[in-house]
Amino acid sequence: MPEPVLATSGMNAFYDDFQALFSISVAVAPGEVVAMIGANGAGKSTFLKSVAGVIPTAPESVRFNGQPIGALSADQVLRHGIALVPEGRRLFPSLSVEENLVIGAQLGRTGRWSLDAIYALFPVLAERRRQASTSLSGGQQQMCAIGRALMSNPDFILFDEISLGLAPVVIKDIYAALPAIVAGGQGAIIVEQDTSRALSVADRVVCLQEGRVSLQGVPDELDRAAITAAYFGT
Repeated sequence: MPEPVLATSGMNAFYDDFQALFSISVAVAPGEVVAMIGANGAGKSTFLKSVAGVIPTAPESVRFNGQPIGALSADQVLRHGIALVPEGRRLFPSLSVEENLVIGAQLGRTGRWSLDAIYALFPVLAERRRQASTSLSGGQQQMCAIGRALMSNPDFILFDEISLGLAPVVIKDIYAALPAIVAGGQGAIIVEQDTSRALSVADRVVCLQEGRVSLQGVPDELDRAAITAAYFGT
């Protein structure tokens, strides 16, 4: 495996006195797409939040491009080039679609993503650019949340529950956009409840169970029985 762009080593995470993650070690190569699967409460969202700086961790437990970032705040992590598409989209309801997108560019990082590029990726956002974000369907809001993250021109992107609550046709459209999103060499971690969908787009898969890694591997080399056992602990 090439030198990882993102690596966690023995990463723990806590909510006050409750420990949610136990010594998580995951490495992602440049341009690699990793699917993170697991049952509800397994720690998937906590892992992404820890990488993104929303939940603090030990400095050396997360390294990005060789630099320790575990103790950095969310805005500092974003400045380093890691963007999070949060669960539930979390758009600003008082702002228009375009205003939500522009907020993503506030750090001034340069790159291939601009308003025109986002509108080319998701044409429906161009059609509704002046509308309030609350007027969008769930799928369109997810596209807007992805666009907002891309507007920061990240080197790495985290997708938390990318298809949760969306209609199958919308999920298909969002996944169809993934090759264009990672075409610039961006690595990505996708947290996904739909295991089959996740495995179909991933270079590697990581399964969490009760805050611990229960399985890692290349999708084509893992049989369904092993994945089921790692997922449910059977």
